[in-house]
Amino acid sequence: MPQRKRTSEIAARHGCSGRKPIILQAHESQMRTLLGQKPDMTLKELREALELDCSLPAIHYALNDMGLTYKKRHSELANRIGRTSRRRAKRGGADN
Repeated sequence: MPQRKRTSEIAARHGCSGRKPIILQAHESQMRTLLGQKPDMTLKELREALELDCSLPAIHYALNDMGLTYKKRHSELANRIGRTSRRRAKRGGADN
């Protein structure tokens, strides 16, 4: 009943329930700035620079939601070397 006295409504307030995000919009803009200056930052370095108290996967998911990746491989060209192992021989005999 305190909600009814305060807001004159008795409907459930689902928008106010649940976990609150640790990484906010301000943090996301700081992440973009930091990664623009030093693109090869690790998640741990990013967490320390932003002084966040969250897990490394939380930062990963935030970067993913922002459309950013932290893998260095995407910025390089694919390695175009030839086959390094011999092909397997056919079964049966040498003349097949």
